[in-house]
Amino acid sequence: MTDPADVPPGIQPVTAAGYPHLMSPLALGSLTLSNRVVMGSMHLGLEDKSRDLDALTAFYLARARGGVGLITTGGFSPNRAGVLYPGAGRVTEGLADDHRAMTDAVRSAGAAMLLQLLHAGRYSYHPLSVSASSSKSPITPFRALTLSDRGVVSTIDSFSKAAELAARAGYAGVEVMGSEGYLINQFLAPRTNHRTDRWGGSAADRRRFATRIVQAIRAATGPDFLISFRLSLADLVSEGQTWQEVTDLAHELVDAGVTLLGTGIGWHESRVPTIATSVPRAAFAELTARLRQEVSVPVVAANRINTPEVAERLLAEGSADLVQLARPLLADPDFVGKSRAGNADAINTCIACNQACLDRTFTREPASCMVNPMAGRETELVIEPATRSLRVAVVGAGPAGLAAACTAAECGHRVELFESSNHIGGQFDLARRIPGKEEFAETLRYFTHRISTSGVRLHLNSTATVELLREFDVVLLASGVRPRIPDIIGVDHPSVLCYPEVLTGAIVGQRVAIIGAGGIGVDVAEFLTHSAGHQDDLANWQRRWGVTDPADTRGGVMTPEPPDPARTVYLLQRRPGRIGATLGTTTGWIHRASLRASGVQQISSVTYERIDDEGLHITVAPSGSPLTRRLPRMPRILRQTRILAKQAAALLPTTGKAEPRILPVDTVVLCAGQESVTDMQAELMALGVRVHLVGGADVAHELDAVRAIEQGTRVAAGLGR
Repeated sequence: MTDPADVPPGIQPVTAAGYPHLMSPLALGSLTLSNRVVMGSMHLGLEDKSRDLDALTAFYLARARGGVGLITTGGFSPNRAGVLYPGAGRVTEGLADDHRAMTDAVRSAGAAMLLQLLHAGRYSYHPLSVSASSSKSPITPFRALTLSDRGVVSTIDSFSKAAELAARAGYAGVEVMGSEGYLINQFLAPRTNHRTDRWGGSAADRRRFATRIVQAIRAATGPDFLISFRLSLADLVSEGQTWQEVTDLAHELVDAGVTLLGTGIGWHESRVPTIATSVPRAAFAELTARLRQEVSVPVVAANRINTPEVAERLLAEGSADLVQLARPLLADPDFVGKSRAGNADAINTCIACNQACLDRTFTREPASCMVNPMAGRETELVIEPATRSLRVAVVGAGPAGLAAACTAAECGHRVELFESSNHIGGQFDLARRIPGKEEFAETLRYFTHRISTSGVRLHLNSTATVELLREFDVVLLASGVRPRIPDIIGVDHPSVLCYPEVLTGAIVGQRVAIIGAGGIGVDVAEFLTHSAGHQDDLANWQRRWGVTDPADTRGGVMTPEPPDPARTVYLLQRRPGRIGATLGTTTGWIHRASLRASGVQQISSVTYERIDDEGLHITVAPSGSPLTRRLPRMPRILRQTRILAKQAAALLPTTGKAEPRILPVDTVVLCAGQESVTDMQAELMALGVRVHLVGGADVAHELDAVRAIEQGTRVAAGLGR
């Protein structure tokens, strides 16, 4: 068992406390919510096909049983033109019939539901997309067509008909998606609305589309139907809305009949992160607080609210009437119930990594959650008592080992967890040290609590031996990875360090070369360029990313002012092409922007010659054929074609000569991959011990915490069946 001394350094247990504002009821017309938590809209990849409706129902039902007061679905288009991609969910007669059983089940569990109406506009991933004016977004390959006046009126009508169908399906109301750069937002902003008719030109005319939609829905559904409008408070793009335009719209929406106003921040094409882990908690709540002073209807705060403490503070200080949690309810469906019980330390906190949720959504894969692999899989990944209890040893307390040990114990097995260091965490303990990834500590805090309540016997500073492990029924080797040492002349030079040494306090010089530009290499570059005296409080974060008051500039953006880097850093990779190309879809651009802002010198197509007192000797190959350089700009839909073309381009002759260089660095950091640690596997299996490899011990290439935690959970859940 653990005690507080076993909690990794820098991780503070959550203090159990009451949350009176968060848990207070709220009347919305004839409906009274049991608390102030709104589950925000998330597209799970289960909305598009009727065959997935049972899984979608199970997902929402788990959150309703967990105590959420109001649940918003993923986005459904009101018509064909507005779907996110071909075959994506839209509101039809069939949906109205099919969804009734789901809304009835959720209502019986104590929650109300809103159907989100989302017309993607120029963000639609199909060639028949439409917008306020003809334009192409930077995140889709198709140029949108201009909606005619008749088309605008028809679209308004489709919103009202969709709301009627939602009411027939048993929804308490709808959320109208008016932010994030989707169609309604495209009408509101000069950036995308170049019209001169009654739907454009002046700010008042640009607002007409939004207000007419709300008026039409209210007329079609009556006074008791909830209408939530997700309002963009800061577009975070040039030629976005001003704050005066936002508040003018809010007043008109209230007059048109909205029940509540939600918070939207940033367009998808914005170059400002809004929900990634590096964004300070509740970073945009001040805008919600200002909006609340303007209107008479309840206002919902959103974006990076992931703990009950933050939510309670916002409500207590009057910044909002409700709080919207989306990914935090992926991470823990019982967030509300645990908060109500004063058991916040048991909450599996969302760390805003985006790796299993948004990254998958944008590649059209079913969404889940890195720290909770059961999210979206409630019907097929279930932790339940095993038919027979086994004595289980888990070797290694990294993410895979922690998930495996806790899951096995919760299934009724007798579990002992062996960790050779003096704390849990493995690669997560390293990740939490990266500037902007401090949230990873929350997962270790959660597992520390889960270990203590599940009955796992934790042995720290304990190196498991074959002799010890042979006494167990099953051994789960989650022994992780060791850094791979590349075959470079001089790799044993005193200037060379491995990345775990750097992240745990080794002295590093002012000029650094990082060998390996995968996810770990990028993290280490950010770690080394981060100024030790620079605090990433909200004001500094805003300057770093160019966020300002939308009352001062359109869209609330200005020229970024990043701090001076702490070191000169070279980030190197063997393969050709852009560094960071394999990073997450929704967060990779953030890391690449940070590298540029910190002056990190990025070099591809490198051959490492030797390391000596002069520094790192390399040869840089020519950049390759023009075809190779054009490929990154090809549409995502042609990804497989792009991969094949790159392979073909690699066979073409290149022009120019290889360039030998000496990088005069003080320190060389090895981030050149990892090797699985499986030293005991063969010997244990020879003794007849049942052994499972999980996490990095199974697959070390491109360390993947999503796979590690899911694999640990699945393997443990299957024991004793």
